[in-house]
Amino acid sequence: MEILWALMAAMMLAAVLTMILRRRGAGGIKLAAPGAPDAADPSDYGFVRQEELDIRMPGPDQDLLDVLDVVQRTQDWRAASQLLAGTAREGEPRWQRVQAFAGAASLELAERPGGGLEKAGGQWLRKWRSEAPDDAGGAAVHAEFLVQQAFRTTTPGTDAYRIILEEARAACAEAARLAPDDPIPYITELAIARGLAYSRADFDQLWLRILDRAPQHMGAHLAALPYVSEKWHGSRAQAYEFAEAAAARAPQGSLLAALPLFAVYDHLPEVNLVRGFWESAVVRDAVQGAQFAVHSARPDDPMLAHVRHLLVFFLVSSERWGEAMEQLVAVDGHVGAVPWTLSSDPAAMYTVHRALAVAGYEANGGSPATLPH
Repeated sequence: MEILWALMAAMMLAAVLTMILRRRGAGGIKLAAPGAPDAADPSDYGFVRQEELDIRMPGPDQDLLDVLDVVQRTQDWRAASQLLAGTAREGEPRWQRVQAFAGAASLELAERPGGGLEKAGGQWLRKWRSEAPDDAGGAAVHAEFLVQQAFRTTTPGTDAYRIILEEARAACAEAARLAPDDPIPYITELAIARGLAYSRADFDQLWLRILDRAPQHMGAHLAALPYVSEKWHGSRAQAYEFAEAAAARAPQGSLLAALPLFAVYDHLPEVNLVRGFWESAVVRDAVQGAQFAVHSARPDDPMLAHVRHLLVFFLVSSERWGEAMEQLVAVDGHVGAVPWTLSSDPAAMYTVHRALAVAGYEANGGSPATLPH
């Protein structure tokens, strides 16, 4: 994957610093100098400027944004506790909100790591745990915070990495004790299972605890998939089998039908610029399954944006410009999702793919007037 991301970074740099893609009839896409009269302009479609893209989440959650603003401005954890207390434990929003609170605390600590405990970032989470030790929401956020700290600030295989993940495992156990029916502590532990190399038997036991509580949880499946991938403790075949089995048993309207697309993404070849790869049956079938899932899902499904963002990546790479534009219209404004979040600059990576989609769409006769909204 390192080669792939290096190529993506080079492409982004070239696009952002030197030129803009433009339309050109049946002849395909060419490059134009910035400001050229015939340059494809994403703003014509109402798309958000790169510097205004929200990298914190894949789609809108105004309640979460409002609470995050209060918590970070006042350093008072109570609003976060109230929001989680009112969020259904078995649903997708709770998982995303726990991740968002933990991520906010982690980023605060990265920005203000020193100056004594009282001046360090993320103090509201520390106070939350000390002032309300029996608050299940605070315990879940703390466990996720430790996981994010391990993966963000330490090197896999080091003592520091292992120590933080062991602490995170204890925090997951405490969160599970406080809310036995909540799947979130077990979903959080899936990342620990990767980092500490749980045996397959232990992973399966953990996975069964999640299925007992939330068998159709899309976020849980996304968190479990890396363990069975070849990058961690499984293989391409095992990852495909896991994803396809989940898709096969998914009820009507479930986004689990899109899981094979995530398995394909986890196993992209390091050099995949050959057009034949994007036209292969495995990519075509996975994209088709994800499109079917998106079409069948509830419009307010909180996981819908995750699938749409990954579809943008695959549809642009496959030069299916019109289909990519339809997804972009639905998700533009937020970029806190795979694949963008795996880049050092999520907004820039997203913007490049969006510019490619616009240019390709216009090169084939499309315009703002012809795009369904």
